[in-house]
Amino acid sequence: MESWASGIEFERPGPLKRLVKAVLIDPVGNYAPAAWLRGILRLTKSELAAANWEDPGGWRSMVMSYEGRARQIADKILVGGGTMAMALRNRKRLAARVLARLIDDLPHNPVHVLCLGAGPGYVITDAMVQARSASVATLVDLNSDAFEFGRWLARRRGVADRVRFVEGDARHVREMLEHPPHMVKMLGICEYLTDGQIVDIARAVAEVMPPAAPMVFNSISKAHHSDRFLRRVFGLHMNHRSPEQLQELMGGAGFGDFVSLPEPLGVYHIVVGRRLAGRPVRPGKDDHARPVRALGARAT
Repeated sequence: MESWASGIEFERPGPLKRLVKAVLIDPVGNYAPAAWLRGILRLTKSELAAANWEDPGGWRSMVMSYEGRARQIADKILVGGGTMAMALRNRKRLAARVLARLIDDLPHNPVHVLCLGAGPGYVITDAMVQARSASVATLVDLNSDAFEFGRWLARRRGVADRVRFVEGDARHVREMLEHPPHMVKMLGICEYLTDGQIVDIARAVAEVMPPAAPMVFNSISKAHHSDRFLRRVFGLHMNHRSPEQLQELMGGAGFGDFVSLPEPLGVYHIVVGRRLAGRPVRPGKDDHARPVRALGARAT
């Protein structure tokens, strides 16, 4: 599976960009007064900042980062040169490749992919186009705000008749499925969830997955060096976990045989686990009776 990343055109900052980021951009972003930075972003009409203030880490800001296009000067710096934005694009490319290869490897026609916290389905539609084998996708999100853009995106990519958008809580996924999934995608959401919420969702999907079916998710580290900026200025609070920490949580829900693939900046790892046959699902932490807001409209 490690060879699957071969040939992907990842983004890496050059020596000069790394130097400027280390001595200027990161110190200013992380330690200058937050009110001052927010004022500059408002003055320069930053679309990325406005999207995060409305919905921190939501699908609109993710699409801006994925597409790498910016009109305002502040956004050109944040989207074009920011480590976080580059890592997001690397994650998108790596995840789409992994999902496409898994689709091709699974012995089903079509392969049914269940996407949780799907937003507009940016990554899964990429993967469906790349894959040689037929696939369909059920995209579940607590918030339907991204679905109109997602349907437009699916039409543009020629897969509109193969995707189905469903509004709902991922922990009640059994009620939303017409057919059991052959694979589950859970990208871009674990960083917004508690340990207990992750376990609850993993338990819910494990109950509807066949043995050996893959689950694809990601970890996030602080290697982007902008956590203080994201929290203080954008209001974006993420839970950073190593691949091993997430694997331990997923293991409690009946998954194992994990493989972890890093993107080159070290911010994200794409992790693939398998539903283990006969593995009992251990109870999770019951601290989440309310719907999981963090599953709303991420551009995954």
